[in-house]
Amino acid sequence: MLSAGMSTQAHRAAAPASASDPEALPWLSASDLLAGYSSGELSPVTVVDAVLARIASFDDRLAAFALIDAAGARAAAQASAERWRQGAPAGLLDGVPVSLKDLLAVAGLPLRRGSRATSEVPSAEDSPAAARLRQHGAVILGTTATAEFGLGGHAHGASGEPTRNPWDPARTPGGSSSGAVAAVAAGLGPIAVGTDGGGSIRVPAAYSGVVGFKPSFGRVPHAPASFIGVPAHVGPIARSVADATLLFSVLTGPDARDPFHLPRQAEGWHQHLSEPLTGLRIGFTTAPDAAGPRALDPGTAAAFHEAIIVLRSLGARVDEARLGLPEAGPVQRILAAGRAALTIRAFPPEQRALIGPEVLELARAGESLTAVDYLEAEAARVSLAEAVALAHQRFDLLLTPTAPTSAPLLPTGVPVASGAPAKPGWSTPGFASIFSLTRQPAISVPAGRSPDGLPVGIQLVGRFGDDALVLRAAHQFEQRRGPFARPSLAWLGG
Repeated sequence: MLSAGMSTQAHRAAAPASASDPEALPWLSASDLLAGYSSGELSPVTVVDAVLARIASFDDRLAAFALIDAAGARAAAQASAERWRQGAPAGLLDGVPVSLKDLLAVAGLPLRRGSRATSEVPSAEDSPAAARLRQHGAVILGTTATAEFGLGGHAHGASGEPTRNPWDPARTPGGSSSGAVAAVAAGLGPIAVGTDGGGSIRVPAAYSGVVGFKPSFGRVPHAPASFIGVPAHVGPIARSVADATLLFSVLTGPDARDPFHLPRQAEGWHQHLSEPLTGLRIGFTTAPDAAGPRALDPGTAAAFHEAIIVLRSLGARVDEARLGLPEAGPVQRILAAGRAALTIRAFPPEQRALIGPEVLELARAGESLTAVDYLEAEAARVSLAEAVALAHQRFDLLLTPTAPTSAPLLPTGVPVASGAPAKPGWSTPGFASIFSLTRQPAISVPAGRSPDGLPVGIQLVGRFGDDALVLRAAHQFEQRRGPFARPSLAWLGG
């Protein structure tokens, strides 16, 4: 049965006419799929078969998936179809295909964490995210490619090939939720679950032209509980804010395995999406901290200025924010390095030899830190969060570009040299990692294109715990700005 405060109205809406076209099925939204299941016009079996066929056709070149569980997905689709026939769907996502990043355990599948050093033994139990998806009847397609341990900037799929950006195969989809955004953008499932500890949902979402939401820390439970440095936030990736909100509604809620989870919200997250933004105070900036203004490429700058105009047209008061925040980059690098050192510490030498140079270089930097270095960085993180909280006394939301540029070219594969930045994306000041340090909700929404046709995103940031306002503003912006635009995918043949 439906739960989490969601009415059946969304499920009763008429499915679009294109639902009868098998080629169109992978592009339907989660909401449209549910409408089709409810009306009887669609079957979860047909939909999942169409998505699996698309994965089989394209993923050898896209490299979005770490592992595909076709047999498990088909069995789950059959069970979902029977529940819909009986008029008793299990929950908010019954029959909807979904994937999870390969940092989140899925029972029966190996948790490789993007690394050759990890075990191929299947996980014995689901992560909280996977468990919640199963409770709501979602069909788990498999796990998506991640940068190794979520610490690198780029991922590789099951074939060993680099995960590619659906808009241009020569470019990265971003990291570390590389496969999740590539899959959603390319029609290999309408929604996906990623993790974000330094921009790993939002930056890839901007590069790939999809919606990526990092909730407030603790809003979505995580196990093993993430507590050191910049903890990973589990969040949704989708082709619309409405679908991201639907998935977020499923992922939230308590789990005894995570002692840091926030209490469940009494009402559904979707309920206020359509409320106007009249009078909302939004502060925009391209200089979020003491590192100064970020240099934007022309396409990003144009899209950002247009976003300010759009938000003002929606009734919001949008003014420049002079935040005066401490510089965030050094704090992020120290905490990430410490986390990398702790991550590889558990591996014996023969397994450590299988870990990539990017992670090893970051870990070596972490091993050289003292306890005082780490605690100073943690104290600076708290000071940064306090400064942002004070800024939110003047502004309900903050607005930045998600990234200074559109998607860069994939790296050439040259190993990171000793003494070079272990993660270039963290050594270059951006906009996303600051709000991972502060643990508050932030979303990336498509906002336009660069001159060469690549997606550009904007980021909306809310007070800690005010996830609903972030989703509402993003939804209103999306409705005015326009729906998801598909990449041509001519290089994939589809």
